[in-house]
Amino acid sequence: MKPLKAVRAWRLRVEGEPQVQAGDGRTPDPGGGDSAPDADDHVDFRQGVFRGQVVGKMIVNHNRRRPDRPAPCTLPMAQGGFTGRAGELAALAAWLGPPVGPAPDAPLVCVVTGLGGMGKTALALKAAHRARNEGWFTGGALFLDLAGYDDNPVTPTQAVTSLLHALATGDLDLRSDLVGHYGEEGHQLDAYRSHLAALADAGRRVLLVLDNVSDSAQISPLLPASGLHCVLITSRECHESLTAVELPLGPLTPDESVRLIAPALRRRAGGADEWTPEEAESVRELTRLCDRMPLALRIATSLLHRRYVRNPLASLVEELRAAVDRTRVLTSRGVDEYGRALALAPVFDMSFRRLPPDRTRALCRLAQVPFQDFSTETAVVATGRPRPLALDLLDDLVGAHLITGEGRGDELPERWRIHDLVRGYASALAADDPVLGEEGRRARREIRDHYRTKAAAADRQLRAPSDGPPPDLFKGRAEALSWFHAERVNLVAAVQWPDEHDPDCTVALALHLAEFLRRRRYFEDWVSVSRTAGERARRSADRHAEATVCNHLGNALLRAERSDEAIEPLVHAADLFRRLGDPAGEGMAWNNLGLAQRRCGLLHESVVTHRRARDRFRDIGERSHEGRAWHNLGLVLDALGRHGEAALVLQRACVLHRETHNRFLHGDSLNSLGCVLHAAGRTDAAVAALHESLRIRHGSDNWYANSLTWNNLAQVLDSAGRAPEAAHARIRAAEAATRAGTTDTRYGHHH
Repeated sequence: MKPLKAVRAWRLRVEGEPQVQAGDGRTPDPGGGDSAPDADDHVDFRQGVFRGQVVGKMIVNHNRRRPDRPAPCTLPMAQGGFTGRAGELAALAAWLGPPVGPAPDAPLVCVVTGLGGMGKTALALKAAHRARNEGWFTGGALFLDLAGYDDNPVTPTQAVTSLLHALATGDLDLRSDLVGHYGEEGHQLDAYRSHLAALADAGRRVLLVLDNVSDSAQISPLLPASGLHCVLITSRECHESLTAVELPLGPLTPDESVRLIAPALRRRAGGADEWTPEEAESVRELTRLCDRMPLALRIATSLLHRRYVRNPLASLVEELRAAVDRTRVLTSRGVDEYGRALALAPVFDMSFRRLPPDRTRALCRLAQVPFQDFSTETAVVATGRPRPLALDLLDDLVGAHLITGEGRGDELPERWRIHDLVRGYASALAADDPVLGEEGRRARREIRDHYRTKAAAADRQLRAPSDGPPPDLFKGRAEALSWFHAERVNLVAAVQWPDEHDPDCTVALALHLAEFLRRRRYFEDWVSVSRTAGERARRSADRHAEATVCNHLGNALLRAERSDEAIEPLVHAADLFRRLGDPAGEGMAWNNLGLAQRRCGLLHESVVTHRRARDRFRDIGERSHEGRAWHNLGLVLDALGRHGEAALVLQRACVLHRETHNRFLHGDSLNSLGCVLHAAGRTDAAVAALHESLRIRHGSDNWYANSLTWNNLAQVLDSAGRAPEAAHARIRAAEAATRAGTTDTRYGHHH
């Protein structure tokens, strides 16, 4: 690199005879001869006589070597209380470390991306300080906030000027009063690049940390030419035009989130390290409500410091839980270590302002649907766009880190997730805009209609016999189950959305969910949707729907082992069905009521109730339901110790199930018959009944029922002294339980 020179010129107007010819650069030699002045000598004109205008010139030569100075470092301090991000720090350390082998042709560029407030700057500075302390960047470590999301972002010209000032503190002797007048932008860039090239030639690496980059045009002129240097960028957006490694940053883990706010809570408690179980749960809930976002957590700790109520933690949790838009609550006085306000809403304001209007509108529609995640199919319905346009929109929102893509690939369905805080912010934005608000309500209606149609088709697949009608929306039972599993949380949420004058859809969706929730033992979800659907049916004065849902609610409570709560809705359901003239519905309500009575210890009442249900079904010729009533009557007789009667009753149930081709209920009754025969001391007959139950259920996906039957068989074989067979049965029971997603290995009846 050629040495830099600074030149200053001036004019002197003097009178007299010159002793030194103007501009010859010499002084009189006391010995009579001329001598060339040293570069640092003072040129003395005091004895000179000048006639006319004389031009003097001084040259400051920067060729001579200056004393070594420390490498420039303009990194702000690392954030106090930094926690977590071990994996990300390790990745950055591997990337920033000394190069192995020859340096690459292009600079190493890494972009830390993520939603605003996710801690990108803190992570970048933590990694930069570690790298500098390791001695990896002997040419300097420079930091520049490009303010890309402010109203007046830093321009490339301003950025180069700032970097030249920073480099002037090192080997580049470029005084600050010269930088501002150095000339045109191109000259500044040349000086900047030349100095970086000289440092690279000397083997001195430089780390540039460019914070808050919104547009790759901000940084393109700043990238060094040498591959020895590194550039670490933070941005809320992906920059596809850059040849860079991307390190996306998401929320902290639950444990990291707790560690971030724990010191503040301990200081509040006077240094106590122990929390009560209630406090520990509140801490976990606080981190969840903050979406485990570092900025939100820091604001929450600041708010806790300012609160002087009796229980500040619980009060803050309740305030956040009740807020539609939690970003408005997460605002505190003061600034952080980098001079940024402790307020979350302005961070989101800047991100949303950068979105095109159609993207903002689509995000508000998606946010009106309170899902944890959603499929591409759901996004198509919610946005009202064809699939290609919906995917393009989703990709843009992922690029802005306002949503995330999960499980995307050829083998997995595409799923998408909106950050909870983003959803609350967008929902509030829509609520303040009548047009967006109406679009959001329309999106909810369309999605719930879509779910009702899909759930009805999936429910038909679950209930259909193996030789049933051909599939419609699903290829078969396995695909229907897979869809139910993927959408379960959203389906349960959809039932509980505001009524919006469509109670029929709510009730229908709840009923279509019942069989899946029962089979997969999501009993609390079943209770929840049944309660909501019952309230909607009651308000709409649809008595038949109310009776049906009450019967489902009682059944769900029964299976959730809340039998005492089940009795009231079941009695109400039976009464409604009787008044409506629906004997089949009345019989089903009596049947479930008998089960609840038995589990509450009301055994004799249960016998009467099951006989009433049995007779009701027999009167109307409902032989399949009559078989259910016989089965449940056998269970209560067994509980009374009347094993012989119970065995005869269960055999009658098996006959009815076989005649009506109901393999599912037939397998249940054989399982219970095996348990009763074993209690009666008829071991061989019990083993035969249990084997027959397993044979009938072979190929069934009701793994919980299979696990119980295998376990029952193991118990019977043990009592018969057939240990090897019993051990095999236990292995099969454990396998089936694993597939059912449970570790329950109880012995007894499958209800």
